[in-house]
Amino acid sequence: MKTILVPLDGSPFGEYALPTALAMARHLSATLHLIHVHEMVANTLSPAGTPFFDPDVDLALCNHEQAYLASVAERIASVWDGPVEHSVLRGVVADVICSHAHEVDAGMIVLSTHGRGGLARAWLGSVADRVIRQSQMPTLAIHPTDTPPQLDQPFPFTHILIPLDGTPLAEHAIGVVLEMCGPHPIHLDLVRVVEPIVHGFTLSGIEPSIDVDAQERAWQQATLYLDDLAHPLREQGHVVMTYAPVGHLANAILERAEMDGVALIAMTTHGRRGMARMFMGSVADKVLRSTTLPLLIYRPPVE
Repeated sequence: MKTILVPLDGSPFGEYALPTALAMARHLSATLHLIHVHEMVANTLSPAGTPFFDPDVDLALCNHEQAYLASVAERIASVWDGPVEHSVLRGVVADVICSHAHEVDAGMIVLSTHGRGGLARAWLGSVADRVIRQSQMPTLAIHPTDTPPQLDQPFPFTHILIPLDGTPLAEHAIGVVLEMCGPHPIHLDLVRVVEPIVHGFTLSGIEPSIDVDAQERAWQQATLYLDDLAHPLREQGHVVMTYAPVGHLANAILERAEMDGVALIAMTTHGRRGMARMFMGSVADKVLRSTTLPLLIYRPPVE
């Protein structure tokens, strides 16, 4: 992982991604690449109150954005002597972020996301969610906190939870995490949620009736699957714990993350349409909107 891409929108909110991205760049001896996407929109009002595009105002805005990125790079240089690049690009924000990540061969996109309700959800829908669904690169979403971001932070991700569903596609998250963390041993929690197996309803007709035998078989299969994945990771020196909780996917993932003091949740999402989009909507998207933890999401190519 040689380049880490950080989109910034010029706000303090956007800069919450910087400490994590900088810690990763330092940890991996990678280049930190800062970008701001300039959108050409109506920027001036006529005397009659009609908005229109003024190229002189647009140029002034671009110069201001360039100066902003340069000032951020200077702040980073005060705490780190590694390579920092910055660019102002033009176009539709999410599209440009994804295409530029590909052009510079970024190993990861690190960005801030609100992730919870109201106007915050609108920003997520228009930028972060689109980047997550479109990007071919792993995307790390950072939730702002009440504490102002401090640039000089140690590498934060030494305890990581990875939800799995038994497919090779989901297992791609393990490789991304190992690349992100470098050669150092880490603590991994591998989780495969066993969903309740219902075969009818109780006599009341309200409560579902659980197939206990089928549930036990599913739990045993999940446990064996996780043990098989954990063995080679333990041989590499990592601390690996395995969990097969029974419950609904997103809720069980969130409960396990809160229980174990996890620093990061890392998971794959299947894509953009149909059942694939349902997975994103029902699991990854719910986790993103519900947790305050950083969330690493990767959409691996279909093999």
